Amino acid sequence: MKDVELVTALSREMDMSPQEVVDTLSTLFLLIGDTLSNGGSVNISGLGQFEAKKKAERISVNPTNGKRYLIPPKLTPVYKPSALWKAYLKKLDENE
Repeated sequence: MKDVELVTALSREMDMSPQEVVDTLSTLFLLIGDTLSNGGSVNISGLGQFEAKKKAERISVNPTNGKRYLIPPKLTPVYKPSALWKAYLKKLDENE
């Protein structure tokens, strides 16, 4: 499903204009991003948990020329699905 299809489906289901849906989703993603960048986590009941993990700095080697590069530490977003979501996906997989 592409973002336009998602906005259209949410617009129909929630009886909102497409622009209101886009604004709501944008606000949601900004809030999640701000929370993660400040070291917090976001838990959405029934969906899962979003958090930021810090990857340590490491050394990488270019295989073609053998040069070593230092890769600086960085924050990476991580998603952990809820048990409910995992069970739902497993049920779908078993039905196919």
